[in-house]
Amino acid sequence: MAKAFASQGDMTEKKTSFTQVGEGLYAFTAEGDPNTGVIIGDDSVMIVEAQATPRLARKVMECVRSVTDKPISHLVLTHYHAVRVLGASAYGAREIIMSDVARAMVVERGQEDWDSEFGRFPRLFQGHEEIPGLTWPTTTFSDSMTVYLGNRRVDILHLGRAHTAGDAVVWVPDQEVMFTGDIVEYHSACYCGDGHFSDWEDTLMNIAAYEPKAIAPGRGDALVGEEMVAKALENTADFVRSTYRPVQKVAARGGSLKEAWDAVRAECDPKFKEYAIYEHCLPFNVARAYDEARGLDTPRIWTAERDQQMWADLQG
Repeated sequence: MAKAFASQGDMTEKKTSFTQVGEGLYAFTAEGDPNTGVIIGDDSVMIVEAQATPRLARKVMECVRSVTDKPISHLVLTHYHAVRVLGASAYGAREIIMSDVARAMVVERGQEDWDSEFGRFPRLFQGHEEIPGLTWPTTTFSDSMTVYLGNRRVDILHLGRAHTAGDAVVWVPDQEVMFTGDIVEYHSACYCGDGHFSDWEDTLMNIAAYEPKAIAPGRGDALVGEEMVAKALENTADFVRSTYRPVQKVAARGGSLKEAWDAVRAECDPKFKEYAIYEHCLPFNVARAYDEARGLDTPRIWTAERDQQMWADLQG
């Protein structure tokens, strides 16, 4: 029997958690659904990742209001994917921050990505009628920028390509806590459909160099303590390696996309098949890995039509 496309078969509501990862720092998590970070400053709050819709963003806001009544002043979007950014309007932040590369990706492929992810994640897009349109930043940066929430310093950094070309991380130095977006996952499959496999591990090493005491990852549980952080960084690196290396070998001998698919399944299924959104991600990951291994540096744009054809070819 063919598998239901992407996450269309996953309509079960996920249990949410709101975990303190440092003083005034929280991670909103939901059993493998996209996470959101919360940074409470002296007189205002920064949100990291917006969620897919205003409806989901209001769930985050309920948790925020359980710990502070300070206004939301800043929203950081670590990359451009629809499930991360289209709930932005619910926060009322005066500043919306992306890397300049992430903004360029909204220009290049934002609408196509919205249409694509809408088809992949029907549960996450319940209430989509409230989305006012594509989310655009008010502020962009190239390598780094610093925001002060009163006396609390927050560094927003581009540490390298990984999940996308424009990935940002958010570092709170007074607590040595990092919000990594989808560069780091924990017991959730990495989505690599717009990724850069050859750069990803170096970017993880750049994160490790900060020696974070806690990480709020893109998906999966909050990572509190240096042991959990190290475990998640290595687990993410293993996932990326285990996906890309088999594809490199197939591509080097002129093998087909289907042969690459079989090679990745053989390598990854024993280790990762129980991870959240594993079956959803795998065809997109293999397709991107095959392109990169054959020299295509810029990920091809996913469209709703391309999604369905690729799924039929590999998961059908």
